[in-house]
Amino acid sequence: MIFAIEEINNRTDILPGINLGYKIYDSCRDVRLALKTAMALVNGQEDGQMDGCNEQSRVPVIVGQTSSSPVTGFTTALSPFNIPVISHAASCACLSNKIRYPTFFRTTPSDYYQSRALVQLVKHFGWTWVGAIRSDTDYGNYGMATFVQIAQNEGVCIEYSEAVYRTYPKEKFIKIVDIIKKSSSKVIVAFVSFSDLEYLLNELFNQNVTGYQWIGTESWISARNPTFVKYYKLLSGAIGTSIITTEIPGQQEFLLNVHPSTIPGNTGLNSFWEFLFNCSLSKQNNTDLPACTGSESLSKISNQYTDLSNNGYSSNVYKATYVVAYALHNLLSCQNEKRPAANGTCSVKMPINPSQVLNYLKSINFSTSYAENFYFDGNGDPAAKGKTYDLVNWQLNADGMIEFVTVGEYYAFLSEGKFVIDYNNIVWAGSKRNEVPKSVCSESCRPGTRKAVQKGRPICCFDCIPCAEGEISNKSDSTDCLKCSLEYKANKQKDQCILKDIEFLSFEENMGILLVSLALLGASLTISIAFVFYLKRDTPIVKANNSELSFLLLFSLTLCFLCSLTFIGQPTEWSCMLRHTAFGITFVLCISCVLGKTIVVLMAFRATLPGNNVMKWFGAMQQRLSVCMFTFIQVIICTLWLMVSPPYPNKNTHFTEILILECDVGSVTAFYAVLGYIGFLAALCFVLAFLARTLPDNFNEAKFITFSILIFCAVWITFIPAYISSPGKYTVAVEIFAILASSFALLFCIFLPKCYIILFKPEMNTKKNLMGKVKSK
Repeated sequence: MIFAIEEINNRTDILPGINLGYKIYDSCRDVRLALKTAMALVNGQEDGQMDGCNEQSRVPVIVGQTSSSPVTGFTTALSPFNIPVISHAASCACLSNKIRYPTFFRTTPSDYYQSRALVQLVKHFGWTWVGAIRSDTDYGNYGMATFVQIAQNEGVCIEYSEAVYRTYPKEKFIKIVDIIKKSSSKVIVAFVSFSDLEYLLNELFNQNVTGYQWIGTESWISARNPTFVKYYKLLSGAIGTSIITTEIPGQQEFLLNVHPSTIPGNTGLNSFWEFLFNCSLSKQNNTDLPACTGSESLSKISNQYTDLSNNGYSSNVYKATYVVAYALHNLLSCQNEKRPAANGTCSVKMPINPSQVLNYLKSINFSTSYAENFYFDGNGDPAAKGKTYDLVNWQLNADGMIEFVTVGEYYAFLSEGKFVIDYNNIVWAGSKRNEVPKSVCSESCRPGTRKAVQKGRPICCFDCIPCAEGEISNKSDSTDCLKCSLEYKANKQKDQCILKDIEFLSFEENMGILLVSLALLGASLTISIAFVFYLKRDTPIVKANNSELSFLLLFSLTLCFLCSLTFIGQPTEWSCMLRHTAFGITFVLCISCVLGKTIVVLMAFRATLPGNNVMKWFGAMQQRLSVCMFTFIQVIICTLWLMVSPPYPNKNTHFTEILILECDVGSVTAFYAVLGYIGFLAALCFVLAFLARTLPDNFNEAKFITFSILIFCAVWITFIPAYISSPGKYTVAVEIFAILASSFALLFCIFLPKCYIILFKPEMNTKKNLMGKVKSK
């Protein structure tokens, strides 16, 4: 500050003809002493000395101090008097509240950005389970509260949060050390001042608690405290945010040219001088030390005083001093005044009113000697721009001294905060200095699982639950599993959706080959029987009971066997329409023929009664018409079905592992109308055949028809539950089996006995034998 004031006083463009003076007091980090000193500064009744002035006066601006708690105290007390306070290091986010602190300004960023930076830092390195230590002050409590709030939103959990203060009893520090030792987190975020941290470190040192990765704030991470060398084994590899280091032109030379003086209040420098050069400045030398010659030079010394690395606070003080100078300059030159004095200058009454300075501070805007543009935002904080913090890492140099190595930068106002980090230059805590430590409550959940929070514990403590069937998670630590789309399934690892296995009854598989073989066998047998009947068409057994209906029945049975082939293979739009309509029409044609044959049997025996001429009403023409009529009704039903809502190929996605290609019936009503009509004809045929079973004849065909229709109905009745319960392609297989079974039943029961007589009992194939009467049961 003295360097900046002397620089300003030597300039002609700022406050020409006016010298700035200063009064410096040490508040000893005590809130009450800071408040007392601040009140003394503003009322002009202090007992201390001042440089540059020969009379006591009230100061219009206070620059200071480092800690937030004293600042909140005296800023609150001084705000009714509109006395501005500019701090170079009081970073508590609470001070941005202009309602409570309307006269406060600062040249250091608010801790809100530092808290956010620390959260992003721990999250960046995967530390989701951390411990927290804070100073029991405004700085520590507000800063940690902001850190915890942001951390919770970012998925970082706090295992413990403990407050420390230098006046706490030793038992309190022992308790905190026990908490740290029992914890499972390996990362400690310390939002503390170095004076408070030292007491905790001393107890950690006594109990040899090492191996923790410390994350620090600007108040201690780059503090050149000599005692920290002792604690390096505890803090090795510590990393944290630091105030930006800035090289101020001329500052190094100024510091090296400082010499002891006899001015009262400068005893601190005198004691430091005696310590550095091992001599005495006292005129009455009562020690064994030699007297200082005055020719000693700081340029030959290399220590904390001459080392200007990590000097962020110095640049903040420098800017704060210039803020005051520019505000006074603007005030005295009446900038922004609408009506200056007649002679072109402004007349400002002395002493300067602090409220006038306060108004000019709000609109200050200047550039420093190192080309940084500075101005305040609406909260009295430095305006948002550029780099906000340096990222500092604790390392040991070749001399065994702690070195604060800058390993990155943080831009608070770039995309909600962004780090630029030199990973290769970081030294980490623990035995593996080149490996990032791990600090998690639960290990990361691999893809294919999801996180399930453990009951009663923070969200960072969870179990990894495998995804359910048909669900995946394709990234680590997923909170939910994603359901695969209907045509996809989860792979074995459940981290990717893959296409389901497509399934349909194909001609190449064993079941398809078997069913095709049975269908072709049935069709071949039917054609063979038709061929035998054609060769023996003039024999009584073929001519009996309308041979024309028999050939038509054999033709329809052949179609029934062949229509089952349309159910095999990948469904297409044409195959779906063909299979259901062909099945419905061919089966109705078949049952119509059987029904016609049954009616013929009944009519034939009734015609043998005296005076009964019923056969003339059901001759060959009527039989053909009845078959055509019954079949035509089914054709109409099928035509309406195809016109309104025809069957179509569909992908059945209800199964988790397979995608079934099947034919959807389209109109369920039409489908059941087709089946219902077939069932109605079959039931009618069964009733008529059952009535005709007792008619006297050596070869009563009604018995065989009854038995065939009985098997036919049994097959299709059992088909319903089997069809519903069969999965996938087996549904189609059951339907094909029902078609083949019912077709074989009609073929064998009606035609096999006739073929047996034709081929093996030709002597029974006579009209006399067929007309012979048998005793009725």
